[in-house]
Amino acid sequence: MRILLLVHSFNSLSQRLFVELTERGHELSVELDINDAVTREAVDLFRPDVVLAPFLRRAIPATVWQRDRCLIVHPGVVGDRGPSALDWAILEDRDEWGVTVLQADAEMDAGPVWAATTFSMRNGTKSSLYRREVADAALRAVLEALERVAAGTFTPFLPDPRKVRVRPACRHRDRAIDWTADPTDVVLRKINSADGSPGVLDVLFDRPVRLFDAHRADGFCGPPGAAIGHCRGAVLRATCDGAVWIGHVREHRDKALKLPATHVFRVECAHLPEAAGYSPIRYEEADAVGYLHFAFYNGAMSTEQCKALASTYAAALQRPTRVLVLMGGPDYWSNGIHLGLIEDADSPADESWRNINAIDDLARKIITTTDRLVIAALRGSAGAGGVFLALAADEVWANDSVVLNPHYKDMGNLYGSEYWTYLLPRRAGEANARRVTLGRLPMGVGEARRLGLVDRVLPAGPDPIADLARRLAADPALDARLAEKRRCREADEAAKPLAAYREEELARTRHNFYGFDPSYHVARYNFVHKVPKSRTPLTLARHRRAIAKPPPTPHSL
Repeated sequence: MRILLLVHSFNSLSQRLFVELTERGHELSVELDINDAVTREAVDLFRPDVVLAPFLRRAIPATVWQRDRCLIVHPGVVGDRGPSALDWAILEDRDEWGVTVLQADAEMDAGPVWAATTFSMRNGTKSSLYRREVADAALRAVLEALERVAAGTFTPFLPDPRKVRVRPACRHRDRAIDWTADPTDVVLRKINSADGSPGVLDVLFDRPVRLFDAHRADGFCGPPGAAIGHCRGAVLRATCDGAVWIGHVREHRDKALKLPATHVFRVECAHLPEAAGYSPIRYEEADAVGYLHFAFYNGAMSTEQCKALASTYAAALQRPTRVLVLMGGPDYWSNGIHLGLIEDADSPADESWRNINAIDDLARKIITTTDRLVIAALRGSAGAGGVFLALAADEVWANDSVVLNPHYKDMGNLYGSEYWTYLLPRRAGEANARRVTLGRLPMGVGEARRLGLVDRVLPAGPDPIADLARRLAADPALDARLAEKRRCREADEAAKPLAAYREEELARTRHNFYGFDPSYHVARYNFVHKVPKSRTPLTLARHRRAIAKPPPTPHSL
């Protein structure tokens, strides 16, 4: 089936559907919803069987939905209408929520239903629920809807009018925090409902900010609303019955960035006590297996976080384990360097250089670990340098829902490092390595496994990672495997030292940071400030490639 994805941006849900539907043999193209005329042109060029809209912020033009079948993916149960479906579900502490696939109509979210599914809610942020439960449910519903479209025998239905609920957009007043009256659970729900965007508007240290990334802080109390401590990037703030950690904030001003709370309030936090309890980096151990967690917000790894993780990794190597599992976080494994903190730095070029070297130091520690087996267990997606950091491990395991973006090119043709020129060809081969880095498209686990980037797809179960790791640690053949690992590492080092790969990569990357071409800096600015694209990249809009003008030849210059 020919499917045109019409999206406001190519977000996590859009990418998940893209890779899953492509894996199932559908022919996909993507168009960013820029304006009505461009959307109409895209449909005319691609002539899709279905226009699928998993993430839109405005209505599909009538000239499109009146002629072509357009299916909307709505993150709400049947009968729910409005742009803040998931926000309200979190605020109202729903036990169950859902996703509905409906046909575009004159009224938003009011068309006939093609498919719907539900899921159990958990205590989590809106962005986390969206990336996991909503994405899983959306995939199930979309697949069912497409099967019904293909069969041609299903008649979509309108919801029971008695169950229709039209909800307005969630506003500041709906989740404003009353620190003197709202208990911790309510504070968390309010911040969780706005996580990702737009954040909860509040005042901290007498400055208006938007709050994100909140976590319960056990064992603390203080004057409600007061900042009473800090720890590893987060500010500790008292509620009326306890306290919460505020991991990230964005100042309420034009072009402010979402950044770690203690980075924004460096001066103020210098006068607060350091309190234990907030730690994106966590190590645990059981049955001769070490588990190193690093749940960095949105998967971004700053210079200091890379250094802290490398230090914890070194400490883990002192433990008597036979297998070390790099767990990442539940939503993201890693997305590489921290573009937000780089953008906020006095010298983005210098901070880029520090950050890439810090992540390189970590990658080298992983590559040169030869006394135990290192596993990268991807429970969440990974992008750019985060993918190549995972390849530094001996094995890469991934949930079947993981999406990989193993390329840097969209960041202003950034060359990148993390020893990818050593790691990627070793796994995928030279030809596939070029294909991966130049492709600029997201990749599902199926394709990644065929290319050698993923070794094992994690099975469903209560804790498949622990079970598999225990078996590896207890395997009598592990000693022989480690001996072979040491032999291969020595042979590779003799053929070409790791230092040479790093030097070559950084020489190219240094030009991105300090050279005359500002493409990396422009692309980073546009990314962190969420500047809308003026056109759909040809890598996504395959329907536009045939009409794209070829680059000028030397004779025509």
